Amino acid sequence: MSDKPKVAFYWCASCGGCEEAVVDLEEKILDVVAAVDIVYWPVALDFKRHDLEAMPNGSVVATFLNGAIRTTEQEEMARLLRRKSQLLFAFGSCSQSGGIPGLANLWDRESIFRTAYSESPSTANPDGTLPQRVSRENGDALSLPGFFDTVQTLDQVVDVDYYVPGCPPTPKILLAALDALLNGKLPEKGAVLAPDQALCEECPRKESRPEQLSLAEFKRPHQVLIDEATCLLAQGLLCFGPGTRAGCEALCVKGNMPCTGCFGPTSRVKDFGGKALSAMASVAAGKDEAEIGRAFENIPDPVGTFYRYSLPSSLLRRKRLEAGR
Repeated sequence: MSDKPKVAFYWCASCGGCEEAVVDLEEKILDVVAAVDIVYWPVALDFKRHDLEAMPNGSVVATFLNGAIRTTEQEEMARLLRRKSQLLFAFGSCSQSGGIPGLANLWDRESIFRTAYSESPSTANPDGTLPQRVSRENGDALSLPGFFDTVQTLDQVVDVDYYVPGCPPTPKILLAALDALLNGKLPEKGAVLAPDQALCEECPRKESRPEQLSLAEFKRPHQVLIDEATCLLAQGLLCFGPGTRAGCEALCVKGNMPCTGCFGPTSRVKDFGGKALSAMASVAAGKDEAEIGRAFENIPDPVGTFYRYSLPSSLLRRKRLEAGR
């Protein structure tokens, strides 16, 4: 039996980009495979749930779990992996703070199902059939996972040891996390494994940012011919670099697109969306409510913009429900 550290990867409510981040290690994945024993990674290898259940509790040194918690099955798997693992890493934005799936917290299960299965233009469902937890036909029963009203972050369901940020985490960030794990250099529990400073500090355009900004309006990327050398915020674009944690190597900015905040906040920020909104309001040129409002008219989806990755982990968490979870 292998004496290498046992490592697991698992995918909950997310797009799959975090799984791609592992593959993006390219030839370095061979070094990872040589250093660890991957004992559970069902998206890439033929592992079954009963394989995991048969492992002794605590026998997996570390699990990297990506994705938010949307269904009962995902909650069950998160709890199972927590029991089997000595260390649990929230891997990526969805797991850490809710991510894009977390924007579903603006609605409830009933309205989501109604839109997906009845009202969307491409749906033909004259009988209004909706997914059921248990469906019986000709004596056979099919069971499906339950679908929660509220998307949760991983640490709202189980105890999390470390956070690896990003949508998705970069190969460099993943390698650094694995190196810290294998060499016993992990920081204190609860740490985010990325630099605790603003992205502006590693931005290649930081020298072009003026000390004082005053913007009459915010622009969307398709509305302006973006200069490739000048601070994006100075060009009137919503760039969240000032409040976003560094570590992504400013990849979006290098691609001539503004930072959308996927690495989450630094340790000094409690609510990323609130901080981002406050920061943008502070550079709006208007002096009264009407002028400031006009500056934000080009932002048609404020919640989706400022809480793009973090609604479930924010102080707001979700739109208020009269009943349900």
